[in-house]
Amino acid sequence: MAQHDIDEIAVDSATEADCPRPSREELIEKYGRDFFNDFDFDDPGFNEHVDEILDDLLAHCPVARSQKGSGFWVVSRNADVRRIGQDWRTFSSAKGYQPNRPADLPYLMPEESDPPIHTAWRSALNPHLAPKTVAEYDEPIRADVNVLIDRFVDRGGCEFISEFGALLPGWAFFKNILGVPIDDLDKLVESVELGTFAPPAERAGHFSYIFQYMADYLEQRAREPERNDIVSTILKNVEYPDGSKAPFEHQVSVLVDITFGGIATTTYVMASAIHHLANTPEDRRSLIEDPVVVDQAIEEFSRIFPPVVALGRTCTKDVEVAGTNMQEGDFVMLVYGASSRDPRVVEDASRLDIHRKNVLHSAFGVGPHRCIGSNLARVELRAFLQEWLKRIPDFRVKPGTAPRYETGFLRSMRELHLEWDL
Repeated sequence: MAQHDIDEIAVDSATEADCPRPSREELIEKYGRDFFNDFDFDDPGFNEHVDEILDDLLAHCPVARSQKGSGFWVVSRNADVRRIGQDWRTFSSAKGYQPNRPADLPYLMPEESDPPIHTAWRSALNPHLAPKTVAEYDEPIRADVNVLIDRFVDRGGCEFISEFGALLPGWAFFKNILGVPIDDLDKLVESVELGTFAPPAERAGHFSYIFQYMADYLEQRAREPERNDIVSTILKNVEYPDGSKAPFEHQVSVLVDITFGGIATTTYVMASAIHHLANTPEDRRSLIEDPVVVDQAIEEFSRIFPPVVALGRTCTKDVEVAGTNMQEGDFVMLVYGASSRDPRVVEDASRLDIHRKNVLHSAFGVGPHRCIGSNLARVELRAFLQEWLKRIPDFRVKPGTAPRYETGFLRSMRELHLEWDL
């Protein structure tokens, strides 16, 4: 098993910051908010200062508190995030991963379920996204990388997100996994984005489009001959431990869940990696000259640029975490974005080093709910980096422009202008 997949780790508990804990006034002056006692993922200051805030949490505040809605806890340190992620009996996913969840937002299976139902679905789905299976998609994904590059390479520039980054993950997923028309991708991507970043009261409405689309697609596929793919597996009606068959609404939910993951997350790692490389010619040269470095770089990019900032759990009983007493029913967010940059487990954790070996990160989650699509994401990132650098080895951020971000419990880059000499 690769080092970055290991859940059990040794923690250096002696690693603590020497500087004093910032006061409420200092935090408000620095960020516009006291993120230790009044955390808010939707605050504009979090979007602007996300890495600094996460580093402050790691150094000074192992458990922060949010007063938003009914309130929730925010846990950042690697050891605590891993403990919670592994202990599904104490920290349940069955009440959702979003704090203050809208009442009309359907649950996403199997992400928002616990074993044994979660296990039943993952056992059925895992073979379709196993390393050997997704390795077969490498060649068609590389072909799609080049199709997209062909559209703008002779122009000497592109807006990376709309012309490449938001398209490749959807193409890879729709063509190779789901078999649905890529003509429908734009509307689905828009619905996923709005379902994530729109005001909370509006999110369920945007998700309803995705649910209806996938319900229609499942009904269509049910009328067609069976295929040896993940959709046919979903339609075979996974059996639950009590002997019942998964209802149709659970089948739809599973399809929405894997689609959401397939098109909503890889774009951010991809865009952040290319932004870093645009500003770091020595790293570009390393990736071009030594293909072995690419796999290390993928893990480091995933560690430093995690698209999933945090996901939540619900306490099933009274429990203590890092000296904080939590009560049954309390909601707690696992900040994967902070856990991956914890200096207790990663040396010089805030520095991006594409040559770093044995990269330990939790960008894909931890425990039984670890991201099912991580293997496909790595295939996409490897194909993208190698083919892009082959075609466009020298490029830069267009002068006068800067990346534009949006952040909640996910992080997204919305705009990135690149240029190169013809």
